Amino acid sequence: MSKQPFWPYRSWRGAAGRIALYGTLALMALALLAPLVVHLDPYGLSDRLRAAPGLAGGPLLGTDDLGRDLLARLVYGARSSMGIGFGVVTVSMLTGSLLGLLAGVYGGWIDTVITRLTDIVMTLPSILLAIVVVAVLGPGLLNMTVAITLVAVPRFIRIVRSVASLEMKKQYVQAAHTCGSSRFTILWSEVLPNCWGPIIVQASLGFSDAILEIAALGFLGLGARPPLAEWGTMLADARPFIESSPYLLVLPGLCILATVLTFNLLGDALQEKLDPKLGGQP
Repeated sequence: MSKQPFWPYRSWRGAAGRIALYGTLALMALALLAPLVVHLDPYGLSDRLRAAPGLAGGPLLGTDDLGRDLLARLVYGARSSMGIGFGVVTVSMLTGSLLGLLAGVYGGWIDTVITRLTDIVMTLPSILLAIVVVAVLGPGLLNMTVAITLVAVPRFIRIVRSVASLEMKKQYVQAAHTCGSSRFTILWSEVLPNCWGPIIVQASLGFSDAILEIAALGFLGLGARPPLAEWGTMLADARPFIESSPYLLVLPGLCILATVLTFNLLGDALQEKLDPKLGGQP
């Protein structure tokens, strides 16, 4: 029986699925092609301080308090935030999936150690733990990335371990073990392929969490340092002008909202598509 192609069917037909799919593609293109989308320097200064959006002869979205073009900074902010988010999700997905597979497949003391450490980390709110890690390591882009990655790893461990533990109890895995397959072979060829669905869904949802945490740490002055264009840092810089120039806060906030909403919708659509119980492909 031929399999249905992943791209055009079911979950992408709903309005939320289409918004998620095309919104994700648009955001990725915006981040990758930032220099081609805007031909302005996001760090260039001018004498048009806090020029309102749409002002005759001025930039399309106005300028910030230093005269920097706001449209250029928002576009390059997408590159910064999404680039960091992609790195966080990639490292946390690989690390968490590996540890989750080891815990679910090997069990015993390996499972106990990994599970207890995961429980300890997950007892604290993620943003609070990230703030503590950055406070210990010191503010900065690299330390912020490390902190958010450490916070994100336990989510993958818990999900992958749960799926791997269930797969280890099924007959096809027991048959492979009876035929002499090693646990590593079972992990790689039998269990891992059945974990890809939950891993992909968690990666999508984890990306939106990473964007929020990046913005939160940047807003608190613990993440990206000026003059780097990053949405959370832009919100922090705009706080003194919330009454006189509210667009300085509204525009970066809308970018964060749109990105988080898009990737949450993508995660829901992928879950519907990849989970047979929700009507997706078997």
